[in-house]
Amino acid sequence: MSAQARPRAQDLGIPSGAFPRGEWNAITDVPGVRVGHATVRDDRLSTGVTAIVPDALGADRRWLPAGLSVGNGYGKLIGATQLVELGAIETPILLTSTLSAFRVADALVGYLLEQPWHAGTTTLNPVVGETNDGFLSDIRSRPVGDAQARAALDAATGGPVAEGGVGAGTGTVALGYKGGIGTASRIVEIDGRSRTVGAIVQSNYTGTMRLAGVPLPADELLDAEPAETIGNSCMIVVATDAPLDGRQLGRIANRAVFALRGTGSDFAQGSGDYAIAFTVGEGPAPDDEALSPVFLATMDAVEEALVNSVLRAETRVGFEGRTAQAIPIDRVRERLLRAGAVTAPVAP
Repeated sequence: MSAQARPRAQDLGIPSGAFPRGEWNAITDVPGVRVGHATVRDDRLSTGVTAIVPDALGADRRWLPAGLSVGNGYGKLIGATQLVELGAIETPILLTSTLSAFRVADALVGYLLEQPWHAGTTTLNPVVGETNDGFLSDIRSRPVGDAQARAALDAATGGPVAEGGVGAGTGTVALGYKGGIGTASRIVEIDGRSRTVGAIVQSNYTGTMRLAGVPLPADELLDAEPAETIGNSCMIVVATDAPLDGRQLGRIANRAVFALRGTGSDFAQGSGDYAIAFTVGEGPAPDDEALSPVFLATMDAVEEALVNSVLRAETRVGFEGRTAQAIPIDRVRERLLRAGAVTAPVAP
């Protein structure tokens, strides 16, 4: 079953919850947000870069309001302190492999300094997150750098987003299965206006997978040994067009981290669990009393994105013959039906 043929949560009949999904059910449903991947894959390497590019950043807007939540800080999130201090981002957000994060950050700075609106720039804060893909990839070779970062930025588009073992998710492992990139979105009303909340994730964490509350343990569903997660981390990026300020976006980011538990994360000691939330919206921020629907929409979108990252990933044989198995979709359907989480069989 190819990655494109593999279902997403909505294809299995999982309801969207309190709020409808966006057109693409992706972070790209947020106006002006694009995603690009660069994938590095051979007998030794399973790695890459994923770029989240807000078009609002440019000559007219050098900063976008943003917030950060650190669920557990065992990670290498470059640019975090300035993001918190100023409540803003000034670059696209790139995701990659742990030991390549520093090379990717340097590449991002070089790429942006070439842009006309940065002709006089003397300080720039690149935002680059990572998870450890060392189970499937020769991580010590640090194979991701300038060429791959530029390729991901140049490939960034709107519309449907490739998920599973692509870009920064090429070598990741989640909940005993092959993990990867996942995305989802929700449409929510704030102060009488329709707004979009979109999420994208890079999943690489441990625990017992749950989908719609149904346990899907890897040691029961797989006929092989569950894959080993190295680094045990997750990167989450949330975008919205609601005109929120940095403090409010920090609260959104907190809810994004909370959503990890819904998928079965055990928040292990060595996990680097981070969420960044930013807005492309402009205008006065709503009162905090209007935020509860956005909190719920965020948690629903992030949880579904995490699930999609596993559902869409294909089995990968990587470095030194290590294997991460794709979650078996037929067994997932069977358990969902048995638990009453879906009401009718969904065609493959």
